[in-house]
Amino acid sequence: MNENVIDVLIYLYENYLDNPEDAAPDHIMLQEELMQAGFPNPEIQKAFQWLDELTERQIVQREQARVSHSFRVYTEDERQRLDADAQGLLLFLEQNGILDARSRELVLDRAMALDSDALSVEDVKWIVLLVLINQPGSESAHALMADLVFDGPSSYIH
Repeated sequence: MNENVIDVLIYLYENYLDNPEDAAPDHIMLQEELMQAGFPNPEIQKAFQWLDELTERQIVQREQARVSHSFRVYTEDERQRLDADAQGLLLFLEQNGILDARSRELVLDRAMALDSDALSVEDVKWIVLLVLINQPGSESAHALMADLVFDGPSSYIH
């Protein structure tokens, strides 16, 4: 299998994160399940680290909460990893109230934390979904994003 961190994160989302009523198994049991599902241990560890860093950054963001109506200029590294379609998706999500400036920055931070040279629009959609799932007050944005990921059109209007 040629699985990557995003595949592990998608598996975790679909099996544990999207259903908070079900108690997730402990870390060791979850790691064993992921390995039995065919994911390589290094990718599992990177996914766990990615989720831990997401939680830490969400806490910091809540403490530094402020409203921003800014225009985002992407760095060279961000432009290399996120093509025009991925950048357009983020703009679309922000203009439609699914992301705000803080959550957009968190999505970009988590996108850049992945070991990928380039991220597809589908990858970015999943990152947005993972960022929104545990943000207080983002329940409706998460639901809209889940619709876009699971049921929505493959393209969007710019």
